[in-house]
Amino acid sequence: MGDLIQCLDHGYVRLVDVMGSDLTVVNAARVSYAKESSELTERDIRLIKFLAREGHTSPFRHAIAQFEIYAPLMVARQWWKYIIGSAHAEGSGDSLDAWNESSRRYITEEPVFYVPRDDEWRSAPENSKQGSGGRLDEILDYHEIGELIHVYEQHIEQSIHLYERSLELGMCAEQARLFLPAYGMYVRWYWTASLQSVCHFLAQRLEHAAQKEIQEYAKAILELIKPHFPVAVGELLSD
Repeated sequence: MGDLIQCLDHGYVRLVDVMGSDLTVVNAARVSYAKESSELTERDIRLIKFLAREGHTSPFRHAIAQFEIYAPLMVARQWWKYIIGSAHAEGSGDSLDAWNESSRRYITEEPVFYVPRDDEWRSAPENSKQGSGGRLDEILDYHEIGELIHVYEQHIEQSIHLYERSLELGMCAEQARLFLPAYGMYVRWYWTASLQSVCHFLAQRLEHAAQKEIQEYAKAILELIKPHFPVAVGELLSD
């Protein structure tokens, strides 16, 4: 499909493919009575509302979406941990998820790193061990923040140099990647999931308490998927 939304400084979400529509959900539910709708009616919309409200989730797993995602590793790993954890969560129904990620065991494309803008660095939260607080420039002066960012950028440059040099000297790619800083490095993957699984992810990662970077990706996923399933997405995220 090629629909793409930019995220952060170098990232993006691209909707690769979609299988199904709101009508897919309706007909999956109606098959138990040997019924089928050829177009979405008000009666069908009421059925979708009922299914979502009562937690009858299996019909929503017959619609599928596939995304290509390019994000910093810290976002990718949080995303992946969510998928693994939700696969066993009560009611998640997360049985239709696939994840295939590019690997620096096999490729040596130029490393790209996430560098927040000066006003995007955040402070530690006051009353929590996780998450973040307000803007870091509210508690540090310009020179202190500038020094941290400068050191970070130097660290990236030196790491890329060591990575490229090790490859030039004949080191295998799967070990040369050890020289690269992990959490800020961009990785690319395909995520294929059922509509219910996508909405379950969105319900968690659109919350204000979610990490800001992954919220940005969740907003992109929502913008891309909702036009294809306007009723079902609206109802599954209505809480």
